[in-house]
Amino acid sequence: MNGKKSEVPIVYKSTPRFRPHALARKSFTDKVRPIIAGYSIGTPAVSGTVGLIISSRTGRQKYIFSNNHVLNETNSSRYSVTLQPGGADGGTNPRNKVGRLDRFVKLSSTKANYIDAATSLPIRNSLLSPRYAKVGVLPGYVTSYRIGDKFKKVGRTTGLVSGTVDSIHTDVTISYEGYANLGNVTFKNQTVIKSQNPISLPGDSGSVWLTSRENYAAAVNYAGSSDGRLSIAYPVQWVMQVFNTTVARPNGTGVVKKIQVPARAKQQFIQPLTAKQLREIPSRRAKRN
Repeated sequence: MNGKKSEVPIVYKSTPRFRPHALARKSFTDKVRPIIAGYSIGTPAVSGTVGLIISSRTGRQKYIFSNNHVLNETNSSRYSVTLQPGGADGGTNPRNKVGRLDRFVKLSSTKANYIDAATSLPIRNSLLSPRYAKVGVLPGYVTSYRIGDKFKKVGRTTGLVSGTVDSIHTDVTISYEGYANLGNVTFKNQTVIKSQNPISLPGDSGSVWLTSRENYAAAVNYAGSSDGRLSIAYPVQWVMQVFNTTVARPNGTGVVKKIQVPARAKQQFIQPLTAKQLREIPSRRAKRN
C-alpha cells in the first residue's frame, strides 16, 4: 500500500458505490400531486387524512373525502380552504391550496350523530387521482360488514395498518374539545375496530378502512382511543347515501358490492341508513369565498 509492505493479506474487490442510508423517506405528511387517498389534508389549522377520492354518480366531478372536523374549520357553512399537506404539516394558503369545503354534515352536541363527513371541491379535477396509497385503484365499496371482518387502511400518522371489527351498532361519545365549541358529541350505531398496535392516532382522522383481501372501501375512521389501539368508524355506505357519490376510478365510477344479509342475521351486520335517518342528517353546502 502506497509502496509499503504489509504482513496482513489484503484483498481488493470491486463493488457498487456505497451510499449513506439516512436518506429522507417520503411520508404521508408530504406534498403529493396528484392527490391520492392516505395523505395529509386539512385547513391552515389542522391535518387529517384524505380518506378517498370520490365522484358524482356520473363520474364527471371528483371530490376529496375526509371528516368534517378535518375539512371544515368551523362546523358551519363558512368558507374553509383545503390544503395539501394540511396546516399541521406545513401547508399554507395559497401555496398549498388545492380546493375548498363543498358539502358537509354538521355535528351536533345536543342530538345523536351518525357521521363525521365532508367533501372538498378541487380547484380542478386533474389535481386528484382516484388511487389509494400502498394499494392503488380501488374497485368500489361494500354495503355491509360484520364483527370479525379483517380490515386495513393507510392514515397520515400510522401509515399502513390492519385491524379487526370488534363491535357494530355501538353508541359512543367522542370528545371534540377544541373544535367548534362542541365538547362531547354522541354517535349512534358506530363500528369499533381493534388492533394490538396503534391504528388511529391524531392525524389519522378521515382515513378509510378497506377490506383486507379485495380492497373495497368499508368504514371511515374519525376517532380513537388514547392509546390508538381502537378505531371508531362508521360505514362508507352512509357517506355515499348522504352525498349521493361513489368511489372514483380512472375510467368511471366504482362498483357497489352488495353484501347479502340473511333476514335472521340482520343484527350481525351493519345496515344502510333508513329514509328517516337520512332526513335527520342532511348534507349542507358551504359558501364560496
